Order: sequence, then structure tokens, then C-alpha cells
Amino acid sequence: MQQSVFQISKAVLASIIFSLAFVLIFTLIIHIFSVPINAVKPVNQVFKIVAVAIGGIIFLKGDNGLLKGLIYGVISVIFTYFLFAIVAGELSFSVLFLAEIALGGVAGAISGVIAVNIKKT
Repeated sequence: MQQSVFQISKAVLASIIFSLAFVLIFTLIIHIFSVPINAVKPVNQVFKIVAVAIGGIIFLKGDNGLLKGLIYGVISVIFTYFLFAIVAGELSFSVLFLAEIALGGVAGAISGVIAVNIKKT
């Protein structure tokens, strides 16, 4: 149990770091290439999913990959959401936030299944 919590914690931290890195790089790209504002939200969603997948694949191992990944994905999205809300100085909840949590849970579950099966071989 304690090992699972430690794995999930490391995966969440990695996901947050990757999300921040992706957003910083994308911000630079926006300023250099004048990316349309309506492209920002979909690209940020892709970045969050990729960050969740990377963190899960790197740090989840053992068994119960589906459950660990689901928990990790949900926690990661919630932490990332609050972190970006603090940076933006604006906190608002909507149905889209619930969809984002669900998407993070699915991405985490898939990455957890992949992670535990890759490391068995």
C-alpha cells in the first residue's frame, strides 16, 4: 500500500512538471508564431493528457495498474488545475472541469495498464 502511494505521488509530481514544461514551451510558441487564441484550450488539454501518460508510464509499476492509474490521473488533473488557477489568479468550476477530471482518469488508467504490463517483460 505504502509503495503504491509513493508511486502515485511520484507520478503526480512528474505529470505536474511535464504539464508546466509543456505550457511554458507553448507560451513561447504563441508569442513567436502568433497562434490563434482558440487553439490554446485544445492544445492545453492534449498537453495534460500527454503529461498524465508520461508520468504514469515512468513511475507506475507492480500490479493494479488500472486502479493506480485512475487514481493518479484524477489527482494529477485536480492538482494541475489548482496550480494553473493559482498562477492565473482565477478559480472557476464548470462541467468542463468534471470532463477534464474524467479524461485525466481515463488517461491515467490507460497509462497505468501500459506501465505495469511493460515492466513485467
